[in-house]
This record gives sequence, C-alpha cells and structure tokens, in this order.
Amino acid sequence: MGVDLDDLIPRIKVSLDSLSGRSVAVDAYNMLYQFLSIIRGSSGEPLMDRRGRVTSHLSGLFYRSLNLAEKGLRLVYVFDGKPPALKEAELKARARVKDEALAKYREALDRGDLEAARRYAQMTARLKDEMVEDSKKLLDLLGIPWVQAPSEGEAQAAHMTVRGDVWATASQDYDALLFGAPRLLRNLAVTGRRRLPRRDTYVEVEPELIELDKVMAYLGLSREQLVDLGILVGTDYNPGGVRGVGPKTALKLLRDHSSLELIAEAGSGLALPENYREIRDIFLNPKVSDDYRLEWRPPDVEGVVSFLCRERDFSEARVRSALEKSMAGLKVQGFKRSLDSFFD
Repeated sequence: MGVDLDDLIPRIKVSLDSLSGRSVAVDAYNMLYQFLSIIRGSSGEPLMDRRGRVTSHLSGLFYRSLNLAEKGLRLVYVFDGKPPALKEAELKARARVKDEALAKYREALDRGDLEAARRYAQMTARLKDEMVEDSKKLLDLLGIPWVQAPSEGEAQAAHMTVRGDVWATASQDYDALLFGAPRLLRNLAVTGRRRLPRRDTYVEVEPELIELDKVMAYLGLSREQLVDLGILVGTDYNPGGVRGVGPKTALKLLRDHSSLELIAEAGSGLALPENYREIRDIFLNPKVSDDYRLEWRPPDVEGVVSFLCRERDFSEARVRSALEKSMAGLKVQGFKRSLDSFFD
C-alpha cells in the first residue's frame, strides 16, 4: 500500500498533452495491479481467454501504453525484484486481505449482489509470475523497454529519475519520494470520469505531478526527515507505523525534534520500531542497478497480433486499429529523432 502522505503532499494537476516528449519510469507492478483490479466484468470477473487465463493486465497494458505513447510519452516499465526481508509481514497481510475479500466476493455472488461482488473482486487481484512474463513479452513486442529491478521497482525507478535517464517516476504510491524520485507522476494508469465506490457520484481523474524539492520546502523537511516521517506514519516495512501517530502529528514531531533519535531522547513515550535505522536505510540506500539500456523501437505489429489475438483471444480489428492510431500519433509528434526515423 505504501506510505500514507496523501493529506500532506502538495501536487499540481497536469494534462497528458503537457507531458509530451517526457520519458517516464513506470512502477510496473503498481500499474498492473490497477489494471487487474479495475478491468473486470459487471459481476467482478476478470477478462479471460478461452483457456481461462486472466488477460485484464494485458488489456490495460496494451491500450494504456499505446494511448500514452500516442500522447508523446516514452514509457519504460520497471519490474520488482526480490523484496526486502522486512516487507514479509506486509506481503502476508495483503494475502490475508485478498483471501478474505475472495470469500466475501463469493458470498455476494451467491446472494446476487453484483455491486458488492464487483467491489470485493477488485480487492482480490493477484499478480502471478506468468502474468509478469506475459507483460514483459508484450512490452518487447510493442518496442517499449523494461527494466528488472534487483529489489523494489519504485527504488529503481527513482534511481533512474535521479540519474536523468528518465524525467519522472510514475506510481500511485508515495514511496518513490522517500526513495528520492525528484518527480512523481500519479494517475497515469487511469484518467477520465470515474465513479466513486458505493456512490452514484463521478469524479474527473487527472494526472498529478509531485516534485520532491517542493514537497520538502512545503513541509520544511529534508529527505532524511521525510523518510522518518514515513516511518512514523507506517511503511511497507513497518505496517501501521507508530501507534497514535498520524501524518500531521508525525510532521509536528519532526519539526520539533528533527529526527527519530531526538524524538526518542525527548521522552515522548512513543513506541518507535526497534529497527527504524534499518528501515531508513532501505529508503536512503536501496538496492538498485545501473545495468540497463533504454531503447524505444517500432512495434512488431504482426507479433503483437499473433500474441494478443491468436493466443489470448483479443479482437484483431481493435488491436490493429489501436496500433495504427498510436503509430500515426507518434509520427505526428516528432518529438525525438530516433522515433521519427521509425517512419522514414
């Protein structure tokens, strides 16, 4: 779930058109989970091919990537590697939530409550190894680069942004800021008019840009203090955070005492995690790699059609139309010489 800084973080709305020509490192797992959650039928069932294999993630990855490419964004997807050992408790907790949601989903189906069934179904999404491999295969066919992170994908994406190899990191989670990403883009996976859960109300979802230097200036915190704030509130490595401390209280504590060490020395009575230095180190010195190469290529149209349509039962007419529209859009953009050369 990541660290909850939603009430503290300043952000600005941006249009997709304003991002034309920008390269973005996408937290692949984060985006794929969004596709698995929202791309479902009326009773919550995921998209599947004739063999019962889930294809919701492939549908989202294909159409959204092409849509963003048509807008002029150059995407590179970053996949998670082995998570830090401290994340094990959070991963087990997530698995329990999914199991509970699955039971409630089945109960809702049995009583014919399709709205509840869909709501619970969205909480059951699981990203399996074969789904990850299929996603990488599709990206290869689309000519979109991907990077395998040694550990956390957000940390690798943030590292690539710091190096200047990409302009921003894209994720729904704020952890990328704690990992040092200079710019964070949210809401890239889903934009447009969306219905609020359990309400007959719709909101317009737009991309958001969050800049780390502006966040730190607004909060009056350094990057190290921002990490300490995350630890107080709760991260994937200490779920739940420090009891009785919410985002605003955490911010006040750090403004008053400047670090977790000094908060402890002040005799606050707070039960800080014993391993907070280890958690802090995960964010400040994450496992990342420089062994990657970013190259955008023209799509292998027939390869994409063969994979999605012949093997996964996508509509060939829709797939070809989406590819043609995206390629035409890239040609018109002309934002990068190497992309222009695709059509010479």
